[in-house]
Amino acid sequence: MTATYWEFGRRIVEFEQGGEKRAGYGQELVARLAEDLTARFGRGYSLSNLKSARTFYLLWPIGQTTSDQLPSRDTPKIGQTVSGQLATAPVRCAFPLPWSHYVRLMTVKNDAARCFYETEALRGGWSVRQLDRQIATIFYERTALSRNKTAMLTKGAKARPEDRVEADEEIKDPLVLEFLNLKDEYSESDLEEALLRHLEKFLLELGDNFAFVGRQRRLRIGEEWYRVDLLFYHRKLRCLVVIDLKIGKLTHAYAGQMHTCI
Repeated sequence: MTATYWEFGRRIVEFEQGGEKRAGYGQELVARLAEDLTARFGRGYSLSNLKSARTFYLLWPIGQTTSDQLPSRDTPKIGQTVSGQLATAPVRCAFPLPWSHYVRLMTVKNDAARCFYETEALRGGWSVRQLDRQIATIFYERTALSRNKTAMLTKGAKARPEDRVEADEEIKDPLVLEFLNLKDEYSESDLEEALLRHLEKFLLELGDNFAFVGRQRRLRIGEEWYRVDLLFYHRKLRCLVVIDLKIGKLTHAYAGQMHTCI
């Protein structure tokens, strides 16, 4: 379906609009095309769908090698062939995410951010609901501003043997916990209870490869015992991640104590 919509967009721009790529060009033409296709073939050819297809083609161009393998101007018009014939193999391979993901990605105006979300959605196996939340909570901007995480924005989609996983690249900072729906005043125990009620969303906010181990766990470090609020395991880093919740001001003594514990 995704590849077929891309092909719709290509034919609208290249054939119907004569290669004109301006967003405002051919609006009446696309509206008339939507009416004609809907009358002839039924649902799926609405004006909004055709506009999305045109935008999709313009935002996700495919290289010249692939374009040479696409149908020529002499091929049948839209709707005269089935989706499998429209969507050639090179186009299908270029779009591994479902169409609904690309519809959401099209709302991201920043090209770098759009590419980042597409890569992370594929790498993390995000559903469209998860993708929507990450975009809504400006994950790209938070990642860019977070300490020692800028490298995440420039990493390729494919891991290389020489790539080294750094903790600062895997741990989000800061975290956005709007899904807890807590009021202005709450205690640390209220925060802990809310996090556990929304554990799935909290794991998504933490990032990929986190596994929940337990709550209020006792850990022995040297000769001392510590009780931590939440304990996670990071599969990629192969280490335990301790989260100790503090609502008030973090003192130097407490920070030093937790640094020793970790």
